[in-house]
Amino acid sequence: MLYSLLRPLLFKLDAETAHETTLKLLDKAHQLHLDSILGQSTTRLPVQAMGLTFPNPVGLAAGLDKNGEHIDALAGLGFGFLEIGTITPRPQAGNPKPRLFRVPEHQGIINRMGFNNLGVDALLENVRNCRFKGILGINIGKNATTPIESAVDDYLACLDKVYAYSSYITVNISSPNTKNLRQLQQADELSALLASLKVRQQELADKHGRYVPLAVKIAPDLDDEQIVAIARLLTGHKIDGVIATNTTLSRSEIAGHPMADEAGGLSGAPVRERSTVLIRKLAKELDGALPIIGVGGIDSGEDAAEKMDAGATLVQLYSGLIYRGPGLVGEVLQALKARRQLDSDK
Repeated sequence: MLYSLLRPLLFKLDAETAHETTLKLLDKAHQLHLDSILGQSTTRLPVQAMGLTFPNPVGLAAGLDKNGEHIDALAGLGFGFLEIGTITPRPQAGNPKPRLFRVPEHQGIINRMGFNNLGVDALLENVRNCRFKGILGINIGKNATTPIESAVDDYLACLDKVYAYSSYITVNISSPNTKNLRQLQQADELSALLASLKVRQQELADKHGRYVPLAVKIAPDLDDEQIVAIARLLTGHKIDGVIATNTTLSRSEIAGHPMADEAGGLSGAPVRERSTVLIRKLAKELDGALPIIGVGGIDSGEDAAEKMDAGATLVQLYSGLIYRGPGLVGEVLQALKARRQLDSDK
């Protein structure tokens, strides 16, 4: 209710300013213990995945809180897990502004942020200072100035630093806004990257006495042959989870819209079907070998259930929160609770 009143005012601001303003308001509401009026949900719906017990299957997708500056406030909305980042070894400004655009007629968002973040050390300082003790994923990437052939060095540098502070770690190889990054989804390059990450993961597990799962985030624009190849590599390298999907470069879903020519990744409702189709194909290839975290265009409980029916074990929200507000978390949880009850009654 409150967000529906605030949204017209926020939408008068440019998208990036509105994003920052919303997070500041959320922080203030949390400080004043007003989480409940923002749509806080306390629904428990435990899920086992990646060796972890999630209190519920609805998470926050990476990108909304890149630097981990709003963890406690976001946790107050009822998510079962949070994913922060994408973070890079060194701070970087990202692409020139404007770089974030709404497509309200299609409930979509276009972004070409370019991994703007304060660097991994700043993120870890925020993680150390937060009170949140739930499941926290940290999403890692490479700096724009790092040559693609040296990308593994950036991923390993981030992995080393975030390992002790993460419940799981996501390897982002699918953002369309860092030059050549999606090249890492090609079979040979992906295999080499995953091999290096798995060796370091085991070294860090031995060092810290704790195994932290690795997930890989993939694009929605993969063809069937690429999906098959990636599924085989994920299972062959014993990766713990896969997040499907990132944003799309396709504009077919918003063809003819004035924003269709804006560069960047398209998210929100326009990517929903594309993401769900990929999840269904990926689930068939994986055959239960590792869990899928479904993300892309979820702006209702029905959308989340659709991702689960396609083969996802967990889901994440982002763009839907921009259009629907924090009450979406509770709505999705209620739909998934009803879905689970229906399944148990069969």
